[in-house]
Amino acid sequence: MPASPRVDLDWALAHIDRHRYLRELNPAQRSAVEYGIGGDTRSPPALLIAAGAGTGKTKTLVHRVAHLILDGTDPHRLLLLTFTRRAALEMTHRAHQMLAEARRDRADRVSPQTAILPWSGTFHSVGSRLLRLHAPSIGLDPSFTILDRSDSADLLDLVRTELDLARTASRFPRKGTCLAVYSYTVNAECPLEETLAQGFPWCADWAGELRRLFEAYVVAKQRDNVLDYDDLLLYWRHAMAEPAVATEIRGCFDHVLVDEYQDTNRLQAEILMALRPDGSGLTIVGDDAQSIYSFRAATVRNILDFPHHFSPPATVIALERNYRSTQPILDAANAVIARAHARIAKTLYSTKASVERPFLASVEDEAAQAKYVADSVLDHREAGIALRRQAVLFRTAHHSDLLEIELGRRNIPFVKYGGLRFLEAAHVKDVLAILRWAENPRDAVAGLRVLQLLPAIGPTIARGVLARLSEEAFATGALTRVSPPAAAAELWPGLCRVIAGLRDTNTAWQGQIGLVRDWYQPLLDRLYDYPTARAGDLDQLEQIAFGYISRERFLTELTLDSPDASGAEAGRPLLDEDYLILSTIHSAKGQEWDSVFILNLVDGCIPSDMATGNPEQVDEERRLLYVAMTRAREHLYLVQPRRFYRTQQHRHGRSHLLAPRSRFLPDEILDLFSRVASSVPFPTADRQPAGPTPRVDISIRLREMWR
Repeated sequence: MPASPRVDLDWALAHIDRHRYLRELNPAQRSAVEYGIGGDTRSPPALLIAAGAGTGKTKTLVHRVAHLILDGTDPHRLLLLTFTRRAALEMTHRAHQMLAEARRDRADRVSPQTAILPWSGTFHSVGSRLLRLHAPSIGLDPSFTILDRSDSADLLDLVRTELDLARTASRFPRKGTCLAVYSYTVNAECPLEETLAQGFPWCADWAGELRRLFEAYVVAKQRDNVLDYDDLLLYWRHAMAEPAVATEIRGCFDHVLVDEYQDTNRLQAEILMALRPDGSGLTIVGDDAQSIYSFRAATVRNILDFPHHFSPPATVIALERNYRSTQPILDAANAVIARAHARIAKTLYSTKASVERPFLASVEDEAAQAKYVADSVLDHREAGIALRRQAVLFRTAHHSDLLEIELGRRNIPFVKYGGLRFLEAAHVKDVLAILRWAENPRDAVAGLRVLQLLPAIGPTIARGVLARLSEEAFATGALTRVSPPAAAAELWPGLCRVIAGLRDTNTAWQGQIGLVRDWYQPLLDRLYDYPTARAGDLDQLEQIAFGYISRERFLTELTLDSPDASGAEAGRPLLDEDYLILSTIHSAKGQEWDSVFILNLVDGCIPSDMATGNPEQVDEERRLLYVAMTRAREHLYLVQPRRFYRTQQHRHGRSHLLAPRSRFLPDEILDLFSRVASSVPFPTADRQPAGPTPRVDISIRLREMWR
């Protein structure tokens, strides 16, 4: 039966609107959005969108999502992988608005979380969902809970103590170091010895003990039915190695889109290749020039080598029109990155003309650098640029020490990124531990934390309580049969009631945090300073909980990507309405400001003297400077102290070190900068080379990794 005229009209209106929003895009963006959609029914090669800094990466990816859906792709069969939950929510919301406008609908009629993209999220959150769905097929209990980094370190420390590694003749690595070694080894998929040699040489003599620790740590996690962050990727990768499971997961998605691909590690790349082995329906977006997280096991080779993983090779579309910075800033940034050894060729350009070139300021020393930056910040403020639209960036956190003192002396408010995250604040972790213990009684890390909140209960007594509960198979009411120390007797019945209430299926999820807080509030006042500020964090936690349908989903999502805290351990709340931004370059990625100051443009700082051991390390340091420069919209200052003072342990007190200009600013590109220098000769840079699915037990495989 032919379609009714009304249906045809609706279809026409939708497609007219679709073309209207495509006209917002520049030619390169539009090519990326329309690639492989409509026309030829054959699957085109995979697509790499090489998006330079400030070129509208998010806009392009959102338009491609909307365009796929308008062309008929079922949103439930579209997988969008991002690196933060916030990015996934933003893209989902923007795509929903676009679709609503294209369909002549109101954008607020349907929640964007339910209207489209039910499979959008971080690698870790999507991995968690898939593992719960396929848990019986891969030897997992679907009721597993997830350890955050701090909890993982605590569990490692427990295992370390059980193995008596803390009593060795020489100092054994601390729990945080052990976790960093474990995590890097898993995510980089490299031998333990290679991890130790490259990143932790002071731990190299402990290779055998660390291997034994990690094997026991894996056993402890499986015993407690908990997964850490790395397990979410590791189990997912191993699941994709099982043909039946992999076929089932692949069959769920027609299109896979990945944001910030330059930040992926080898484990994530293997997962992606297993999801789309032939590249069909695969789109990745990223910028090799902004790959700066190798210390987290990310590798730039993933994006550089991506086109050659497929036959035919992936199509590469470069986005080069920059919408952020003036052309002189881009000219300087292009000149810096052009000298990288390996890169995807891109030359950023802008229609924002300006006669102001970036400034390269040579100052006497670090103290003079602090005064110069403070003076310039205030000058810009007088010219109408608010403090919060200005930023000072640096390679390492301690590089801003003298500047912070100078800002304090002049009463210039500032915020320094980053501090503790919301989930790392002790009082928030206490409340979440109670919820996690109720969700999974076998979670020993959560149980130990909860029990030790009470007076007179330390690690030994807490472990004894958990052993007693284990003997009773964590049965309902087992906690009430434990005799606590006298000092904890007053609070013990309340804890028993809270745990029982949380485990009661008739207790509504929306009231559970309130139930916990009623018991916890006296402890908050006793255990911590600034209880009022901390109570505000718990208010926020309770408010966040209202957005989730269940305790399991709340604990999973909050653990994987938490917001910022305002409690005392995360920094006091700001009282000023305006404040200057201080940030490491790593924390500044993805941000932009009208005015940007970059400190310490000298060899030894940028590049760091700890990261010049090979050309790959030097290239990443070069990319760090490029990222910092491309944060600026209008004004850019690179500051070079000519000497650094160091305190000496002898009668002369202090000595000074001459500082060569950063090798990333050779003489050949200095004409791209306005030079500001004192009468002291400007030093030159060192010249250096630049069905029912079969059940498989992955847990055995993971334990054997460390044997």
